[in-house]
Amino acid sequence: MTESKNTFEKTRVIVAGVSHLQPDFEYTMEELASLVEANNMEVADVIKQKADTVSGATYFGSGKVTEIKEIANADDVSIIVLNDELTPSQIRNLEKETKLSFMDRTELILQVFSTRAQTKQAKLQVEIAKLQYQLPRIHPSGNPLDQQSASGGLANRGAGESKLELDRRVIRKRITALRNELKTVDKTVDVQSRRRTNTTLPLVSLVGYTNAGKSTTMNGLLNFNKEDSEDRKVFEKNMLFATLDTSVRRIDLEDNTSFLLSDTVGFVSKLPHNLVESFKTTLKEAQDADVLIQVIDVSDEHWKNMLEVTEKTLKEIGVVGKPMIYAFNKADLKAGQQFPTIEGDNVYYSALDKKSIETLIKVIKQKIFSNYKKTTLLIPYSDQKVAEEIMRNSQIITKEFTNDGSLIIANLSPEELEKFNKYVETELSI
Repeated sequence: MTESKNTFEKTRVIVAGVSHLQPDFEYTMEELASLVEANNMEVADVIKQKADTVSGATYFGSGKVTEIKEIANADDVSIIVLNDELTPSQIRNLEKETKLSFMDRTELILQVFSTRAQTKQAKLQVEIAKLQYQLPRIHPSGNPLDQQSASGGLANRGAGESKLELDRRVIRKRITALRNELKTVDKTVDVQSRRRTNTTLPLVSLVGYTNAGKSTTMNGLLNFNKEDSEDRKVFEKNMLFATLDTSVRRIDLEDNTSFLLSDTVGFVSKLPHNLVESFKTTLKEAQDADVLIQVIDVSDEHWKNMLEVTEKTLKEIGVVGKPMIYAFNKADLKAGQQFPTIEGDNVYYSALDKKSIETLIKVIKQKIFSNYKKTTLLIPYSDQKVAEEIMRNSQIITKEFTNDGSLIIANLSPEELEKFNKYVETELSI
């Protein structure tokens, strides 16, 4: 039996936008097309309008609205995806004038996030953001009570408005319930994080644009773990927002240096504010980090835009003044780019290349262990709780039992040296 030709056809859409003095307009339009594909849709045509401002009523000028309607009818397309977040009235006016469906950039990103969310935490975060987006976009024309004949007069209008308020109250209550549920989930996730385990290990956080190679970099670093880390590797795929979940792994290197490594959700230009707000808890690993590694796809001609978007988003969630390593990934795909190379805080590398990861590790260690000391501590058996704390949280080189107590050699931070100063026998720079 032959399967229908249309079974696996993607929804065809037109992507459209107004330049309105955006210096990176062309780039954001290309990115919009990528987001469309990430949402399992196909770009049938691209429509652009060069204008200094957008229309307050219809986003596009009247002539362009007519052109969009004609092109959509000719292409047999019923959905137009727009490059900005539109007001509810702009969307309604466009749909009324063209009899087409319009989806703005924010709604598209929310749809992509919705399909990628896997964990309970991510699903709750996305649903909250979606409801916040929908709240101001509910209008009487979408309510059955408002679809009565004109003879009903003011009484019917009041009924429609009452239904509108009822719908809004339902959504607000749902948002409140979801936020309370998210708080419970966040607390559960927190238990697994460094801030709940009181570990003194430094935390390194991977941040950057979606699909820049953060997860691949994390898995590359896990390959250098002393013990087999195959079952601890994170999901990686060449797609936008392959994962929305923050993963934290402990890296124990052969030289007995250790640190925690987190991989966070990727960013994208014009990331919806409500989505950023919802994901603040997920991104807290970046706020708590001792060092950030910003992973940048140097093979992409728009990498400077991506870097700017990442730093703008980090600032929005309150991550400022952190030591930063700029990790220019996919250097193997950029013509003429030497790798692995180090230029100050910049590392040019390929996350798939062993020597590149070794180079990145060298830079990480320089950043986080420069003020650590190789220290010998003698802890009396009467203070074994202290010994257990050090063994659990610090970078242990050796431990042996003597007549006088536990003799531990460890790499200690300045804070640890101060805390365990009474047990110190000797200390050396590492």
